[in-house]
Order: sequence, then structure tokens, then C-alpha cells
Amino acid sequence: MPGADSASIFSAATTAPTVAETIFPKGPSFTLDNFSSQDFIVKEFIESLSDSAVPTNRRSGASSQAFDPKPFIRTFEYALSRLGSLSEELEGHENELSAAVRRAELQHNQNVASLGKKLDQTIASFHRLDTSLNGSAGDIGQTEAGGNVAMRIGERLEELDRQRQRAQDARFLILCWLEISERGELASLEDVRRQGGSEGKLRCAHIARQLLRISQRLDPSSWGHSNGTSRAVNGDAGPSGRYNTKELIEKFLETLEKDLLKQFDDFYRKQSLEGMRECAIALRDFNGGASVVGLFVNQHQFFIDRSQLISEEVSSDAEILERLADPDAEPPGVEPSLQSLVDEVRIVVQEESFIIKRAFPYYELVLSKFLQRVFEQSIQQRLELVLQKANSISSMAYLRSLQASRSYIHSLVDDLKAHGLTEHPESISSQTSTVLDQQFDDLFVPYFVGSSYIEREKKSLEELYSSLLFKFTTYHARRRRVPTTFMASLAKSGSELLATARDAYIDRLDSSDLSPAQKAMLLRVAGLKEGDANQNKTDIEVSEQDGILSIPNAKRMLRWLAEAVGRSLELGGGSDTPKDVAALLNLLLANMGELYIETALDAANDFAASQENIKSEPDLSYLPDLRNTISVMHLMITCINTVLVPLAGSKLVVRRDMERTATLAINHMEEKVSTVMQRTIDVILAWVTKLLANQKKIDFRPKDSDGSSGRYTELLQTPPCLSIYTFVSRARDLASRAFDGKNLESFTSELAIGLRNLLLDHFKRFQVNAAGGLMVTKDATKYAELLRSFPLPSYFAPAIDVLPEIGNLFVIGPEALREHLRGAIPATGTGPSTSSAGADAGAGATGSVTQGASAGSAGPGGAGRTSALVTALDRNDLRLYIQRREDAGSLAVQSILQAL
Repeated sequence: MPGADSASIFSAATTAPTVAETIFPKGPSFTLDNFSSQDFIVKEFIESLSDSAVPTNRRSGASSQAFDPKPFIRTFEYALSRLGSLSEELEGHENELSAAVRRAELQHNQNVASLGKKLDQTIASFHRLDTSLNGSAGDIGQTEAGGNVAMRIGERLEELDRQRQRAQDARFLILCWLEISERGELASLEDVRRQGGSEGKLRCAHIARQLLRISQRLDPSSWGHSNGTSRAVNGDAGPSGRYNTKELIEKFLETLEKDLLKQFDDFYRKQSLEGMRECAIALRDFNGGASVVGLFVNQHQFFIDRSQLISEEVSSDAEILERLADPDAEPPGVEPSLQSLVDEVRIVVQEESFIIKRAFPYYELVLSKFLQRVFEQSIQQRLELVLQKANSISSMAYLRSLQASRSYIHSLVDDLKAHGLTEHPESISSQTSTVLDQQFDDLFVPYFVGSSYIEREKKSLEELYSSLLFKFTTYHARRRRVPTTFMASLAKSGSELLATARDAYIDRLDSSDLSPAQKAMLLRVAGLKEGDANQNKTDIEVSEQDGILSIPNAKRMLRWLAEAVGRSLELGGGSDTPKDVAALLNLLLANMGELYIETALDAANDFAASQENIKSEPDLSYLPDLRNTISVMHLMITCINTVLVPLAGSKLVVRRDMERTATLAINHMEEKVSTVMQRTIDVILAWVTKLLANQKKIDFRPKDSDGSSGRYTELLQTPPCLSIYTFVSRARDLASRAFDGKNLESFTSELAIGLRNLLLDHFKRFQVNAAGGLMVTKDATKYAELLRSFPLPSYFAPAIDVLPEIGNLFVIGPEALREHLRGAIPATGTGPSTSSAGADAGAGATGSVTQGASAGSAGPGGAGRTSALVTALDRNDLRLYIQRREDAGSLAVQSILQAL
């Protein structure tokens, strides 16, 4: 297209003002690097081609010129041609690279195959080697596998080495024997001892012992089997030129042992544990290491220091000793010097166990010997001094010291077990634990042989009980010497028991084996002074208060017993516990039950018996003291049932015997309480009977002629009634202070029944007129008021309401009386009469009773009911009361009597 080219050229020429520029535009220049850059963008590449194709004059010229596509066409054609050449060049490079990759892959596959073959060959070789070493089942009957052969070869080599060593040892042994038998010396062995160190010393000890056995066989004459040949003396050659080989070898062994012991001691002082261990290993062949163990234990600084303090006096603190002996004080605990020793032992044993573990190959044996020495020498000697001192004070001090010492030493054993000692921080070994337990048991065995311990407990309690009850028993022994009644002769055995207890206490105070401290303690418990013990038995002053049973003293006795039981469980324990608590139960029943409670009950019974036939008003002041007696008995029963009997549960036979013994003793005491209660009721009723006997006939039958009728009606009650009311009220108050609960209810019920029967019989004995009937009513109402003040069961009320009703039988007219007795007068026939014991049975009677019935109570308002009197009494009783009316002979009253 020449026109286009010319136009293009023309156009370019007209627009380019610079002469140097060519008339043909230059095409774009680019290489493969332009396309391999990460910043290559197609759009920008096309725009750059377009920008280079537009002439300058057109870029800024007027837009009126026509678009000329030729520069773009040429530019893009050139770029396309250049891209084609670059594509061919790129394809050539790609082909070269592909060929190189194929060659590399082929080489890699060949290498992998070669390495795989070599690996297979290696594995096969390994399997063959393994098979040859271990053998296989298919090799039986053929040559042994290579592994077994190698093992046998190794064993054979070891055996040959041992044979070679034995041969050398045998050669050296023969050389040493020739030296000692021919020249009387052990130069070769001495060289080994001096230069061989600990291993050489161990070898010397072994060879010397072999030489000793050879001497016994080859030179029997040196062992005392003389054959007539003269021997050497003290190692020198005898006339025959022979030497005493036994003596020479033993001297060498002794020297070797001393050398090793000295070396061990030097290492110990330098705290060289490795050196100590080497010497201990060498010395084990010498009597099992006993010498080195003895050296380690005997030379220990702890035993050296403690041996100087073994004679140290036990603490003599007056306050501590006083608390130790005082049964009412809290025990002071373990003795200070023993406590200090145990605390030091705890630290020393823990520290030394570390050294023993690293210094001895047989460390458990050494630790056992060390512990044995600690317990048997240090602790045991100090314990004996402490208990000896405590025993010189009192039995209580001895038992408390024994308990505190055992408890503290047991805590030492527990702490050592928890620490682990040579196994620290692991658990202690079973062997060491057994040693600790055995040493602890052996330490206290002498104090618990047979029944020695429980006998000491019983002895201590008996001393305390006899001291506490001394004044009590003295008072009652003197009281019983006065033969007041026949019952005094029946209580002879009780008097003898009291006298025996008192005399035993005095004899105990006079005993030479009683220390001054214990004597002072017993006197203090008894409430005596130092000079009282030297007086005659009859000169000791006692007061009435000393003969009264005391709850605080009973609590003291039980507290002492509880302490003894707790101590017995801690110290004794095991299978002996039931037998021990049975012995303590018998002791408690004998002292607190028989000697204390029963004596108080016997005293109350004797006093009550002395009041039965006296002419003055009986003294019931002994009643309040019964409350203390019953309270003490309950305390003792509670202690037996909750403390003693359950502890015997492991042995049913012992428990049943204890329950049977306790039940018999308690029943016996309860019978005595019942006897005192019944005798007191008898005393009260006897005096009430005497007071009722003072009732005058005129009291219930005053005469109008002398004016006594008006005077009596002005009285509230008759004098006997007032006296009875005052006396019985006082007795009731005393009984309320003596009893409570069921006991009080039983006592007052029995007393109320007796009083009611006396009163019912009393009113039957007197003739009563109209004015006297009012006095009967007033007296009966007062008596009913008295009985209602008793703490009686609710069902007893109707029986009391009968008393006011009796007055109505004397004050109301015949017609009103007939109406009043309507329930007792049958319409037809006569029913069976009830027993005269209805007074007693009246306690259970039911029905409404009008209290304090007056003369008009049988009026029209009372016509529709049955009188409580009719309900409670039978017809015969009613007849007797009506017959005592002054108008009993009238026709109206006689008709009523006939109807009854």
C-alpha cells in the first residue's frame, strides 16, 4: 500500500519538528524478562504499545485530524512478530529443561533401586547374624549357634580367670603358709596390708582366715592337740624348729582388726562416709562386723554425754510433784528430764540414720544395734529413775508417771516410723519397725507382768477411797457401837466392815513403807492434820456432817475411777481389759456401794427404827439426806452401765458376771431405800395414830348445857386435827426434799392411803351430835386439804373427796340422809356388800364428788345424783357411821339402817 505508506511518512514528517528524528517510528523492544517479572500486567503492556504508536503531534494536536490506524497496525504487527520469536525461544528452553528433568528422574530411579537392593542385603545380613547368634529350632543336632558359643566362650573365659585368680591366691597362700610355718612371719601378708588399702586389708583378712583353717588341719598341735613335739611359745621357734602358727595368725588378725577399727574411727571423726564404708566392708569378715558396730555405737558422742548425765537427779519441782500426787489435780505430763532425753533421741536417731545408711553396707543391723542401745541404756535408765522417784511420792504419782512416760515414748516410736530413718523419705522398713516395736514393748514389760499393773491401780484407788471415807466410816462405826435397837445386833457385819476399813486406813498410815509425801497426801484427802495420825483411833474428832453422804465426794470417787479406767485402757488394753474392768467394778461396789451408800442407808434405817416407839414427836430430819444417797446411787449405776460394763463386751462371760454382780448390788441398795421409805411411813402413821388417840369424845359431842356446843362450833378444827396437819405437812416437805419423780409419788401414795384408812376408822369411834357433826366436817375437810397437797396420781382424787362427805352423815336430817344414801339403799332386795378394803380401792373410784358438802347438800339440787360417799364405801361402813349419830335410835334413822 504505497499511498498509505507515503501518507504515513508524510504525516510523520509534518508533525515532527526535529530534523534528527527518522521518518519511520521505532517498534517496541522487550524480552522474556519483561514477561517473567511479578509486576507484569497485560493491560499496562497493551497501553504501553499504544502509547508508543501515537505520534507526538497527535497526542497534543487538535482533535479535528482524522484517525490514522497505521502506526498502531505497524506497532502491533512488530510486537506480534517479536512475541512469536520469543515463544519459539521459550519453547526451545522448555524442551531442554524437560529433557534434563527426564534424565534426572531416570538417574533418581536408578539410585533408589540401588539403595533398595543394598538395604535388602543389609537386612538379610542382620537376620543371618541374629540367627547365628540366637540359634533356631532347625539347628538341633548341628553345631551350636554362634550366640551360645559366644556366651559359653565368655563363661569359659570368666572361669579361667577365676581359676587363674585362685591359682594366684593359692600360690600366695602357700607362700604365706611357708613363711609362717618355717620362718614364723607373715611378711608378704604384711606388705599387702600396708600397701593394699581397704581392698588389700579385706584380702588380708580373707587369706588370714584361710591360713587359720590350714593351721588347724596341718598343725593340730598348735591348737592344743599335742603329739609330744615341743612347740614354740609366744611365736618363737621351739626346740624342734616349728612355730605356733595358730597364735601367729590370730595375732595378725587381731592387729589387722585393730588397724581397720582405728582407720574406721579416723574416718568417722573426719565424717568421711566412703572411708567408713570401706572399713565396714573389710570388718564384716571379723565376727560379722560386730566389732565395728560396737565401736560406732559405743564411741557415739550421744552415749558419752548421756553416761555423764545418767546420775542426774529427777526433777524435784515442788509444784509438779504436788500435782502429780494430787488425785484431784490435772496430771502435769511427762517428767522434764525424760522429756528432754526423748526429744534428743528423736533428733539424734534421725540424723545418725543418714550416716548409718551411707557408712555401712549392712545398715539395718547397725541401726538396730543403735536403737537397742538407745532404748536399753539411755531411755530405760532414765525411766527407772523417774518411776522410782514417782513411787516414792505415792501410788497415784507412780501410775501417772508411768502413763505419761509410756505415751511420750510411744510418740517417739511413731515419729521415728513416720520419718523412715534409713529409708527416709520413704516408709520405714519392716525390720526397723519391728525393732522399734520390740524395744518399746521390752521397755515396759517389767511394769505389766501378770496382774501387777491392775493391782497397783486397785491399791491406789483403795488408798484414796479409804482416805476419803475415813471420817465417814469412823462416824458410823462409833454410831453403831451404841446398841439402840434390836436392829443394831443385826447390823453387826456392817459394823465390822466399817471398823475394818477404818483400821486398815490407820494401819496404812502407820506402815513403814509409806513415804512421807504419800502419807501427807492421804491425810489431806481424809481431811486430817499431821498430828491426827498419831492419835488414838478413838480420839479422832468427827462431826455429824462427816457421817452424811456427800455428792462431791462421790463425784471425786467416780472421777478417780474414770482416770484409772482410761489409764488401764491405754496401758493395759488388749484381752486383759474385761478382767481389769471387772476388778475395778468389784472395787467400786465394795467401797462406793457397800461402804458408802449402804452405810448411809443403814444409818437412815437405824434412825427411822429408833423413832418408831418414842413418846415425843419423831425426828424425820434424816429424810433429806436420802436424796444425796439416791443421787449417788444413780451416779454409780450410770458409771457402771456406760463405762465399765461396755468395756467387757469382748468377753461375754465376764460381761454377764459383771452385769449379774452389779444388778444384785443395786437391787440390794434399792431394797434398803424401799425399807427406809416404808419404815418412815410406818413412823409417820404411828405418830398420827397417837395424835388421833388424843381426840376427846366431847370434841364431836359437845353439850348445850355447859355451853361447850357454841364454843366448839367457833373452832376451825379440833386440836388433834391441827397437830396432825402440822406434823404431816412437815413430813411431806421433808419427803419432797428427799425424793422426786416416781419415788416421791410412791411414797406419798402409800402415806395417803394409810392416813385415809386411819381417818376413816377414826370417825367410826365417836358418837356425834349435830354440833359435833360440824366439827367432823371441818376436820375431815382439813384432812382432805392435807392429802390434796400431796403429789398424788390424778386417779386418787375421788378417794380423798370421801372425807368431807363423812360429815354430811352426821349433820343432815333423816329424810335428807335417806336421799343422800339413795344409791346405797336398793329399791328391792339387797346386793352383795363390798369389802371393807374399799378405802384402799377408793383410789381408783370414779364419779363426781362434791367437796366440802354442807348440811344442805342433800337438798333438791342433789337429789338426782349418787353421793361420792356411797360410791366409795360399802353398806357396812355406812351403817357404822350412821350408828354413831346421836339420833341413831329414832324410827327414821332405824328405818334407814334397816334398809342398808
